[in-house]
Amino acid sequence: MEDDNWEDFGLEDFFNGDFSNYSYSTDLPPILPDSAPCRRESLEISKYAVVVIYALVFLLSLLGNSLVMLVILYSRVSRSVTDVYLLNLAMADLLFALTLPIWAASRVNGWIFGTALCKLVSLLKEVNFYSGILLLACISVDRYMAIVHTACPPTQKRHLVKFICLGMWALSLCLSLPILIFRRAIYPPFSSPVCYEDMGNSTAKWRMVLRILPHTFGFVLPLLVMLFCYGFTLRTLLKVHMGQKHRAMRVIFAVVLIFLLCWLPYHLVLLADTLMRTQLISETCERRKDIDRALEATEILGFLHSCLNPIIYAFIGQKFRHGLLKILATRGLVSKELLPKDSRPSFAGSSSGNTSTTL
Repeated sequence: MEDDNWEDFGLEDFFNGDFSNYSYSTDLPPILPDSAPCRRESLEISKYAVVVIYALVFLLSLLGNSLVMLVILYSRVSRSVTDVYLLNLAMADLLFALTLPIWAASRVNGWIFGTALCKLVSLLKEVNFYSGILLLACISVDRYMAIVHTACPPTQKRHLVKFICLGMWALSLCLSLPILIFRRAIYPPFSSPVCYEDMGNSTAKWRMVLRILPHTFGFVLPLLVMLFCYGFTLRTLLKVHMGQKHRAMRVIFAVVLIFLLCWLPYHLVLLADTLMRTQLISETCERRKDIDRALEATEILGFLHSCLNPIIYAFIGQKFRHGLLKILATRGLVSKELLPKDSRPSFAGSSSGNTSTTL
């Protein structure tokens, strides 16, 4: 009798179980019954190599973003609107970097940290991304107003910048709420535990909805704002030959470019995955494997972003180097002879003709 029941139990019944809505990989949609023959293939890179990468990113981000925050906070007199945005950007990267050891451990052993930590580190990851692009959009608007519409008084913006930053953090948190609400530790059979969304029998459908909304308001729209603002800003700089401010914009352009290089590939692959899951493009086993590997690789690239901004400031931002040397000289860690003779070096940007930016 039991043997007959066992023979009647097919592969289709297996996928109709309660765990059919779960995906066993980070940020991937659920395994569908009709895709059962497809076996997921991981990126051809050792999980221990990924752990080493995460460890290096963690150390560089911890050191670099701490120094950026120190230099900006120390430079109270010359701190500008853009500096406040960059301070918040460094804060977001630092908070995310603190979660990297947990992500690294989960690469080796699966998610063994429970639901509470799953929600927390996933929330920090999402808030880091959204606050990053929203703050960069704010910087682009600030540069646009300062260079294209120079009649706008910078003193008024300086009073508003703290409230704008709080608003960007609040918006980032709102965009990340679905992750906080629906993510939990999942323990699928025959596989390592994962930290992923659980929305019951409607997981597949709601995941598509929850992808479209935040990535529209938290990625596409801010990106369009940056393209618009920097397009007109660059045109104005070239048109009126504002050499000093043109040089000063190099740091900001580099920060935006690095952000896009790190995060745009991930979101393009995620868009392709969404189109395939919604049947707008046909799904094949080979295409599914390619997207799985691409998601894994581009997520690593996105994680790498949290340590890159301080490197940009160190190589391009002249005043960041001067500010750091000044702090070290004050503490007696370096000779004061290394300090620049000019007490007012060139800066990375300005909110007005006489307001300089720390980086």
